[in-house]
Amino acid sequence: MQTRITHILAILLAALSLSCDSYLDLRPENGTVRQEFWQTKEDVQAAVIGIYSAMLNTPPSESDLTLAEYLFMYGELRGGMVSPAAFTSNDQSDIITTNILPSNSITTWSQFYRIINYCNTVIDLAPDVLEEDPTLTQEQLNNYLSEALAIRAYLYFTLAKSFKDVPLKLDATLSDGDNFQLETTPQDQIFAQVLVDLNEAERLSVEDYGNTPENKGRITKFAINAMQADLHLWLENYDEALVAADKIINSGQFELIDASPQWFTTVFAIGNSTESIFELQYTPENRGPFYGIFLQQPQYLAAPAVLEEVFGVDFDEPENKDVRGERASLVPGTNEIYKFTGLNEDQRKALQESDTHWFVYRYSDALLMKAEALNELGRGAEAISIIEDLREKRAAIAQTQEQVTPQDQDGIRRYILAERAREFAFEGKRWFDVLRNARKNNYAYLDILLGVALRSAPANQQQSILAKLQDPNSHYLPINTFELYTNKALTQNPFYK
Repeated sequence: MQTRITHILAILLAALSLSCDSYLDLRPENGTVRQEFWQTKEDVQAAVIGIYSAMLNTPPSESDLTLAEYLFMYGELRGGMVSPAAFTSNDQSDIITTNILPSNSITTWSQFYRIINYCNTVIDLAPDVLEEDPTLTQEQLNNYLSEALAIRAYLYFTLAKSFKDVPLKLDATLSDGDNFQLETTPQDQIFAQVLVDLNEAERLSVEDYGNTPENKGRITKFAINAMQADLHLWLENYDEALVAADKIINSGQFELIDASPQWFTTVFAIGNSTESIFELQYTPENRGPFYGIFLQQPQYLAAPAVLEEVFGVDFDEPENKDVRGERASLVPGTNEIYKFTGLNEDQRKALQESDTHWFVYRYSDALLMKAEALNELGRGAEAISIIEDLREKRAAIAQTQEQVTPQDQDGIRRYILAERAREFAFEGKRWFDVLRNARKNNYAYLDILLGVALRSAPANQQQSILAKLQDPNSHYLPINTFELYTNKALTQNPFYK
């Protein structure tokens, strides 16, 4: 199996090196796309592989970050569970402390739109290859289109959760004469397009590629179902979220692994376990950014209170531990984020073996999204059952158990949110979970967001931060100053004007 993974990543790296200066350029030279490429099914396959490559890597010619780093920063820095470390930049610190300006370099979205354009290129040009290459079947084409549609949907979904209103471009940039002056599209319209893309991607999707690395590292029907459930929770379409989550749960393809000393190694250090739905597949030959940003020159630490407040500590019986906490998510004492660098409970991976994946969706996400939908539909007893089953699998300790009744909808809502903090610590989900819950029923639960923000706010800035966060527009990032300069059609988020 390891040989198979290595082979796949070798192909990915080869495709990336080709893509950055030819058919996948953001602004390709006129004519090169159609004349020199898109002639065979191998060209289509290479283009799709190029999408995954771009999700894993930074462009060789640009000083940008990997997609995983942006997903971490956008999902974690404002979530109250991350603190600055020795090598934290000022821009990173400013986001942690809710002191965000349009000049902040982290607010660039170029990496997202670069990959979106790769997706658009496949969606626009791959169908024409059917006429050029008779060995390309309609089923193969449909599967490739499903992957491109789903990844485009996921990226737009993430942008809209992070920035609110963003430019929507659904056609490929094929010429340097294309229009780059695009105004923003409202968040609700972005979400609507994401749903259209996901539904079409599901119709064209693959359930099984025939091997584990591709089933976990490529878009499958179940990865699409996870995205659908996630989106429907944001849209407060709870019946639809329940249907999407149940497609995963009822498939029989996934299961939780019991808590044991091997749990961490199986799920995180090795990856592609029965708990995995979709993971970005790093390998020793193509390592991710995590060893550097969490260990060698740490940019982020777990916030000091995370171990005790999130996972709990049994002072009477220290060996009674939630399997997700100590030496899984973090290292006690130093607060080092351990999830992406550890090999097991006792050892970190060596640098040359630091191949831990980025976890986009895991099976526990489907379970907790189902619990959230059930609770919002007034089916609290079923939601509690899911929470308690997960806690049993994770050996969660009594100190973090909450006594809620099936009728206590708000109590269950907060219990699920707390359980998601334990389950997905540092996986790029915390801020989005907080924001999604805070904005339910027209921001009826703003106190959830305010409480989280105050945990990481400097004491002398707490009142000003609370005042900022009363404006819902402040919950989203500003459009970067450079983007405003290059695209005159953009309109800045009103909070940052």
